[in-house]
Amino acid sequence: MEDLIEGIIKQIGEDPQREGLVKTPNRVKKAYEFLTSGYKADMNSLVNGAIFEESTTGMVLVRDIEMYSLCEHHLLPFYGRAHVAYIPNKKIIGISKIPRIVDVFARRLQVQERLTDQIAQAIQETLDPLGVGVVIKAKHLCMMMRGVEKQNSELFTSSLLGVFKSDPTTRSEFLDLIRTGSH
Repeated sequence: MEDLIEGIIKQIGEDPQREGLVKTPNRVKKAYEFLTSGYKADMNSLVNGAIFEESTTGMVLVRDIEMYSLCEHHLLPFYGRAHVAYIPNKKIIGISKIPRIVDVFARRLQVQERLTDQIAQAIQETLDPLGVGVVIKAKHLCMMMRGVEKQNSELFTSSLLGVFKSDPTTRSEFLDLIRTGSH
């Protein structure tokens, strides 16, 4: 990968031997290894037994999960906040696992629409809850820095499964909870 990065540096008209660029290919390689580490993640290892029997039936919501990903079309970042909720079906998951699940799928080359669905499906498959709701609000540097150059545009995506899709009351409660005080 370092040779390829060096080639890109040459292609844009820079000198890869210039002091500030000598170690850049290695730094970029390490950055991409981290930013795409979601491909190597194993959901069972991530959850690590943090599923607990519980009779609660109220909504569980983790709101404002910071999320950073790479647009698969331009390899530029998009970033924002994910809101993830579920209605337990006799099982709950340790709350720290939900942001970790978001990161697994965010740390891949992505489109926001797929990312939203993948998070919802992973929660559904892991817990078999009565329903799952995921909403992501993000800014895309591919749209801000190039192309249409619109700095204040945000993309909202949602994925609603089970009662979040079929029950208007559950859906409204979810949307109301993520609206209150949301950034």
